[in-house]
Amino acid sequence: MGLAPVAKKESRPGAVQILQGTDSLDWLTVAASSTLIAGGLLLLAGQRRAALVAAASGTALALMDQQETLRAWWGQLPGYMDEVQQVIGKVQSTVDDLADKREQLRSALTKTPSEA
Repeated sequence: MGLAPVAKKESRPGAVQILQGTDSLDWLTVAASSTLIAGGLLLLAGQRRAALVAAASGTALALMDQQETLRAWWGQLPGYMDEVQQVIGKVQSTVDDLADKREQLRSALTKTPSEA
């Protein structure tokens, strides 16, 4: 027993065409989109926990649909982490230099006139 294709309506400007069969419809994208929309509506309704669950489910479905993109991002992640680590190291050395300068300035300003 097979599925019969749905008849296509006549094409006229502004008319919505009915899809023929289920092959042309990406159900994973539809599920991800509708789950994310439901999460947004739940958030607007004040149901934060349910909205969080729906948004997490929709995001997981969307990531399942975009596996190649996710693999590419995962491959590039170590490079980004190295760059972030270098920036954090530079910030740390700058903060240490500022702390040293602050101590030097503090000691210079707190000297009494008899010590100078």
